[in-house]
Amino acid sequence: MAKFTKDEFIKGLKEMTILEVKELVDAMKEEFGVDPSAVAVAAAPVAGAEAEETSTKTVVLKNAGAAKIAVIKVIRDITGLGLVEAKGIADNGGNIKENIPTDEANEIKAKLEEAGATVELA
Repeated sequence: MAKFTKDEFIKGLKEMTILEVKELVDAMKEEFGVDPSAVAVAAAPVAGAEAEETSTKTVVLKNAGAAKIAVIKVIRDITGLGLVEAKGIADNGGNIKENIPTDEANEIKAKLEEAGATVELA
């Protein structure tokens, strides 16, 4: 088996998902009997930096407010849902759009708030 350099190992960690890093840590614990948490913690800021660049948001309707009809219209425009489905979200709250770019999420939030809704980005 070829020996990896430290730089190759770190480059490989950067390409892994959080779940893959966790599985690697668990495998190292089992194989070597040591807790390599320091390696996983050191890799976390790198993964966090990449996540910020490609961050996504979910637009969540908390309350439709007094102008529910206007909010329903905006929900329909944004999502393409039918009247019944859009009314259901306006009545009960919930996710309007999931995993969208932050800029788009902010635009949708502004439209809904302009119509009188209370909105949160998650």
